Parts: sequence; C-alpha cells; structure tokens
Amino acid sequence: MTHSRTFTPEALAALRERYRIERERRVRPDGTRQYLSADARFGYYAADPYTETAGRDPVRDRVEAVVVGGGFGGILAGARLRQRGVERVRVVETGGDFGGTWYWNRYPGIHCDIESHVYLPLLDETGYVPEWKYAPGEEIRRHAVRVAEKFGLYADALFSTSVTALTWDETDGTWIVGTDRGDEFRATYVVTATGTLSELKLPGIPGIETFRGHTFHTSRWDYAYTGGSPDGGLTGLADKRVGVVGTGATGVQVVPVLAEDAAHLYVFQRTPSTVDVRANRRTTAADVGAGRPGWASARRDNFLRVTSGEGAEEDLVADRWTASAGLLEKLLPSFRRQGDRAAFETEYEIADAARMNEIRARVEEVVTDPETAEKLKPWYRYACKRPTFSDLYLQAFNRDNVTLVDTADTHGIERMTQRGVVVGGTEYELDCLIFATGFSVGVSGVHSGRLPVTGRDGVRLQDAWRAHGPRTLHGFTSNGFPNLVQLAGTQSASSVNHTHVLDEHAVHAAALIAAARARGAVIEPTREAEDAWLAVCAEDAPDHAWFHAECTPGYYNAEGRGRPNGPTAYPHGAVAFHDLLRRWREESLEEVLRAPGAVRD
Repeated sequence: MTHSRTFTPEALAALRERYRIERERRVRPDGTRQYLSADARFGYYAADPYTETAGRDPVRDRVEAVVVGGGFGGILAGARLRQRGVERVRVVETGGDFGGTWYWNRYPGIHCDIESHVYLPLLDETGYVPEWKYAPGEEIRRHAVRVAEKFGLYADALFSTSVTALTWDETDGTWIVGTDRGDEFRATYVVTATGTLSELKLPGIPGIETFRGHTFHTSRWDYAYTGGSPDGGLTGLADKRVGVVGTGATGVQVVPVLAEDAAHLYVFQRTPSTVDVRANRRTTAADVGAGRPGWASARRDNFLRVTSGEGAEEDLVADRWTASAGLLEKLLPSFRRQGDRAAFETEYEIADAARMNEIRARVEEVVTDPETAEKLKPWYRYACKRPTFSDLYLQAFNRDNVTLVDTADTHGIERMTQRGVVVGGTEYELDCLIFATGFSVGVSGVHSGRLPVTGRDGVRLQDAWRAHGPRTLHGFTSNGFPNLVQLAGTQSASSVNHTHVLDEHAVHAAALIAAARARGAVIEPTREAEDAWLAVCAEDAPDHAWFHAECTPGYYNAEGRGRPNGPTAYPHGAVAFHDLLRRWREESLEEVLRAPGAVRD
C-alpha cells in the first residue's frame, strides 16, 4: 500500500469526522424505498425502444438446458454449455436481442470502464481484438451478438420474453418453464443469469407524475426526442433546458455529451463520484500482444490478480484501476487477518486517504469555479462507491451552459412541478429531465421473489430462504432444487471485472451439467455440504460489515443501512474463489450428483 507520513492520528480523526458529517447529510430514513420500480403506473419507462415485439405462438416443447437471461452471463453460460456438447440450449431474454446491460444501455457517451481487452469475454475463442482501450457500448453489444452467433445461441432463443415461473417435476426429472408470452416448455437443467443490475429504478420524487416536460431513463434513451446517436450530435436538445438526475457511472459518461448539445444543462447531484483519469485511446493487436495464443485470458487473469492485491510480476493493463490495486480487495478478512489487525486497518486508512486526496486534488485542478469544485469533491472512502473515470466530466462544469445543483442538504430533489424541479426552495424550469439513476440491486435473481421457483415437494425457494436465509453450495446450487444452477448469485465472490466472474461461473455451471449428463445423475448438494459452505462464508462476516456501515449511502450498502452480517459472500476474494472451484471440480464434483429419484437430505 501507499504510505504517507502526513497523516497523523489527528489528521485521520479529522478526516473520519468529515466523512461522518458528509454521510449524515445524505442518509435518508426511507433507505432503498426512496426509489420507484418501473412497473405498474411507471411501466412505460421500461418499454423496449429498440425492438418491436412480434406476435408468436406459445412454445410447447422440451430442451436440454434453459438459460434465464441473455446478457453476458447468459451468453457465456450458453457458450460454455455448447463447448461441453449440450445441443439444445434455450436462452430466454426480456430484451429484443442478446446483450443484457449493453442491449439496454445505449445512451450517449457510453463506454465500458474496465479495459476492453479484459472486459470483453471469449476474445481468444472469437479471434476479436477490441478497437479501443475502453470500448464504446455499440462495440460491446456487437461482441455479445458475435459470441451468441458463434455458439449457435440464436437457434432456440426466445426474445422479448420473461420467465415467470420455474417448477420442478420430480416424476419427469425436468423443470417446467413458464413465461409472460404463454410459453410452457420443459428443460432438464436451468441456469439463471438474470444479473444483479437489470431492473431500472426511478427516484421517488413527490410530484414526478405532474411534470409536463419530457422524461426518460438512460437505459431507454429516447433518440426520437434528442436526435443524434451514442456518439453525440443531440440536435434535438439545441433549444432545450435539460436536467439529469444521478452522478454515478452513467451520469459521469452522459453529462459531457449533454453539455455539448443542450441549451442549458442542470446536473442534480446528491453524492459526487470519484472521477479519475480515463485516457482512452485506440489500440492495436500489437499493443496488447494479441498475436500470442491465450493472450486475452492471460491479460484478464493478470488484471484480476493486480486489482485483487494479489501481486503480479508485470501489470499488463496499467490503468487507474490497477494503480489503486488492493484498495478494494484488501477489505477482505483474508488480508486483515495477516498480522496485527489494528495496525493493518490504520495502514489501509492511510493508503485510502492518500488515494482520495489525489481524487479531490484533481477536482481542484480541473474545475475553475471554487464553489463548484468543492461540491464535486467526494468525501468518503474509495471503495464506498464504484469508482468512475473520465477526461470530460469535470471539464463540463467549466462551461457557461452547465449548472451543478447540489441536493445533499435536501436529501435529493424536494419535489417536481409542472414546469421543473425544486431544490432548496428554488424551482429549476426544464424541458426535459433524464434519470441516470441506475438499477435496483438484488431484485432480479431467483431469490428475490420476482421469479417464483418451486422445487422438490412444492417448496418455494423464496420461502425457504426467507425463513432460514440463503443456503447454497458455492453460491450455485441448493438442496431441494435439483438441476438449478445460479450464476453470480449470493455466497460466491465478486470482482471489479464482472464479466470475468461471469465466465468463471459459466465454466463451473457447464462442468456441473456435463458431469450430470455423462452419469445420468441429478445435480443437488446435501444439507451438510451447504452447512460447510455457510461456515466458510461466515468467517469474519460481522467484522466485514464495519466498512460499508460507515460509507456514504449508495447501492453498495443499501443506501446507508450497512450490509447484513450474515454469510452473504465468500470472504477471501475472486482469485481464491476461482482456484477453489477448479480444485473442487477436479477432486469433489461427484459429491453434488445423485441418482434420479433419490432424495437428498
């Protein structure tokens, strides 16, 4: 970690107090209830603007495996199953095509914030080399389609379709899959890849329905209104007063484009993001060593090791993520148990303070108005919110047609009127208000209740977990729910590079299913296996909660409510988790297989 002798105990105490004060300015008593879902009366916000839903007859057939979700998780699950010889794989996707987040998010300025050459999966397998260090959204969406085409996932796919029920039939040994299009088909195996950030959310602003101007969510960008494309040229806003709510990763990308094209832009901010240097540029195959077999996998593994604080002989990606190596992952108990814990946490706090001072100093250097600069400074620890990167966002606030409206003291926008929004008693008249408010966390998985899952003996997964808490083996499988495999679920491990995690999970899911197929077996862990895994996930779980409980509110900590102290994640990081899964597949995979018809307690 970076050391700094300038941080005396008194200085650290003062910084902690500043963080506490800034946090209290933003915490709301309604927590996550401050947001609205895009259903019922607000369902039009979630309508698909890119694909017209075509009529079709309900599907009544049988497939070997169904994958719920057509984002990168679902695509990777389908691809890895194909590699294992599974022929009939059906992907069911709510959107009109493959892509998931990258199907929906087509807002101006959109790019990935992880280097393309480690973010885009299956580059070795498809022979594709990204054109930019940080690819624009359309390049990423096209790659999703490329992978789906290569592995033949379009043949049985159902688009513009949502799975509404999964019901296990023990007699037949299959899952009955129901959808909102009247489909009812059977699948021997189910893989859920519904993502953690897939259902858009809206701010619950009083009077939101009274505003007479135009509104839309960034994940359903209305180019018919704005004109232009993801590259800009929003000519429809040339005479418009535009407001944007939300200054997270999406806001940081979209604000500079809106600033270029709107007559006036109002940015309504509750909490500023950390905004580091992006330095995007075009790249060549030679730049990333793409001529070597396995180059992309090696680069991806290197990035994971560096950003996890595990160390590597060489930093292949060498960007601002890797420059902050360890500040995210070193919160894990496996690091804090090494040596004296109090000394470690002090060392961590010093490194974090030094990093955040760099971020705040950049704001002062870039933003010319001191008052605006002060409002844009983030006062919290680096890992409290998803870091962002831009060479254009802070600069946008130097424009005469851009106004930053800080809403911290009023805990967000107070209310909406027919003409605009009110903050601190001041009405800001708008022609258009854009919601860059992101997605709800944890509402799209099978455990959320949005997708009813009924397992053996008619037990609903949601009821079982509500009564006893989530129970899994490695986060993938659960007793009582045969042949059901969850991707990126609870009690697994995460990383800043989510597609890498998804691919490791897809490889694991495909291995489980391939083993079951080869042996004519059913995938289902024992209760004892679940208990053992829960014990692993519970290691230092209460101690792990301290950090997020002190963070500024956001989706990482349930809007300031902290994280649950129960066993919700593998505590030792993605590198160790992926190694554990590989060893388990080699040594113990048989433990999760049972004979058809046998009851497993």
